[in-house]
Amino acid sequence: MFKECPHPDEKQRLQLSRELGLAPRQIKFWFQNRRTQMKAQHERADNCALRAENDKIRCENIAIREALRNVICPSCGGPPVTEDSYFDEHKLRMENAQLKEELDRVSSIAAKYIGRPISHLPPVQPIHISSLDLSMGSFGGQGNGAPSLDLDLDLIPSTSNLPFHPLGISDMDKSLMTDIAASAMDELLRLLQTDEPLWIKSPTDGRDVLHLDTYQTLFPRAVSRLKNPNVRIEASRDSGFVIMNSLALVDMVMDANKWVELFPTIVSVAKTLEVISSGMMGSHSGSLQLMYEELQVLSPLVPTREFYILRYCQQIEQGLWAIVNVSYDIPQFASQCRSHRLPSGCMIQDMPNGYSKVTWVEHVEIEDKAPTHRLYRDLVHSGMAFGAERWLATLQRLCERFACLMVSGNSTRDLGGVIPSPDGKRSMMKLAQRMVNSFCASISTSNSHRWTTVSGMSEVGVRVHKSTDPGQPNGVVLNAATTFWLPVSPQNVFNFFKDERTRAQWDVLSSGNAVQEVAHIANGSHPGNCISVLRAFNSGQNNMLILQESCIDASGSLVVYCPVDLPAVNIAMSGEDPAYIPLLPSGFTISPDGHPDHGDGASSSSNTHGSIGRSSGSLTVSFQILVSSLPSAKLNLESVTTVNNLISTTVQQIKAAMNCPSS
Repeated sequence: MFKECPHPDEKQRLQLSRELGLAPRQIKFWFQNRRTQMKAQHERADNCALRAENDKIRCENIAIREALRNVICPSCGGPPVTEDSYFDEHKLRMENAQLKEELDRVSSIAAKYIGRPISHLPPVQPIHISSLDLSMGSFGGQGNGAPSLDLDLDLIPSTSNLPFHPLGISDMDKSLMTDIAASAMDELLRLLQTDEPLWIKSPTDGRDVLHLDTYQTLFPRAVSRLKNPNVRIEASRDSGFVIMNSLALVDMVMDANKWVELFPTIVSVAKTLEVISSGMMGSHSGSLQLMYEELQVLSPLVPTREFYILRYCQQIEQGLWAIVNVSYDIPQFASQCRSHRLPSGCMIQDMPNGYSKVTWVEHVEIEDKAPTHRLYRDLVHSGMAFGAERWLATLQRLCERFACLMVSGNSTRDLGGVIPSPDGKRSMMKLAQRMVNSFCASISTSNSHRWTTVSGMSEVGVRVHKSTDPGQPNGVVLNAATTFWLPVSPQNVFNFFKDERTRAQWDVLSSGNAVQEVAHIANGSHPGNCISVLRAFNSGQNNMLILQESCIDASGSLVVYCPVDLPAVNIAMSGEDPAYIPLLPSGFTISPDGHPDHGDGASSSSNTHGSIGRSSGSLTVSFQILVSSLPSAKLNLESVTTVNNLISTTVQQIKAAMNCPSS
């Protein structure tokens, strides 16, 4: 019957149930499972064919390289030098990264069968180097004879203790984790579905506030951490509609890499440490993972929050999913985490036309061992910095962006008379997305990112790292960032930076000249959510353009940009893979002040609280510059002074343009 009709209607299912003596529901699920199995078989066959083709191409690639290596230049007798050596190197690095990823995937699959992890690389002996005093104080005065600081940055070990290898969890531990996850799911469902008296409306801004006495009555814990005076509770709940179906959302949440891609402004690092259960019948229902994640606010003044969590997914009914996160203490890393996540997560319900209704709960205990910076104290302590409202607003905006990425519409303006094709539009959006993700990683205070602090004592923090990643210029990169308060509404600040007519007042890339938007791609319902290509007039660099993405929602806004040459933009506009185009992004993050207020928000949520239409906010300015592309990494006082002066001058220009006091 399946061969003849893989999608039987209700009448055919009833006929089968009578003939086989099975319930119609059993017949329905059997056909669903069979279709899933057939799809998986076809995908495996396709993967095998693609892998064979990939191996064939790789062999041809190696043969061509060997042939080129043996070519002799008739003039000098040596090997010829290609003009595209810079991009060739990036392509090789990209291919190397893909091969490593493929090797890791094959090793993990093999490890499941032999019962232990496979070490496919020889162990690397740790390199110990003495700590370097690179604070601003060590530079002394402004003398011209300041010595260079020779840094072999590849030797600087990562300060993160994150375990990237399997932890060797016993069956007893897995059983305990399963019980903890099931209990956390029960608690989350009650938090999601219960209103008063568990949740009450805040009289100031209308947000859902957890009533702690009722909570402790309903969920008594054996050991209460609330007796610690340094422990503070943050609890929030919000709901709204998202333009993505439930299955796609669940898939992104349960994949650590997609999780970072979905929330680049919130999730700094995410890693699956162990898969406790992979789910049932090829779906994520019943999937349980032990994960590590760091959450961030895009400012160097706010430290990241580290969590070791269990993430558990359960399908409640057809088209309704729940995903819970709850902290799990790993003994060897327990001292690192000052944050403890109580049962938190979301419920995702399918709605018509490809939408989903998402209800989000965030519930954490924070141990404040250091005072929060005054600029972010209200935002953090109100729960808005890491709360459900920010998660949901970001999710709504990013899902709109993904929807625009998949739709080929006439939402683009032309570049030099050439209207980008649908593939060109998608390529430009992917390039801009990589730019934004790189910018967020450069601001993050996470120890897991490969930045070494050069100066963090003054108002401007300077960090350095040696870039060798695909899609970034090779060499030593300096990053400078600072945050300051502006007595101007965040909406007006965002409009100021997005308006190309005011760009000459602050942008050094335009050299004080006017700029023109020569290409425009909308990526959301709000007009501020878009990608632009800008050209500066009379700059003397007719071949240089500026790629910019701006985005705004109820939790804040971003304006990120970087210089890109015209040939690279043409490559992306033509629909080619933009992964090899080097980017070094700079930009601005605009955060509300956290004071309860009402205004015209940018969120598409039904709630108006959390609006960025406030009277003041914090602005973070971040610049990246390439110090040197030479193999030897040298850092000197002039480089640090240059980036300090650049960011200080920009801050003064911004304050002057907005009639703000310079102090």
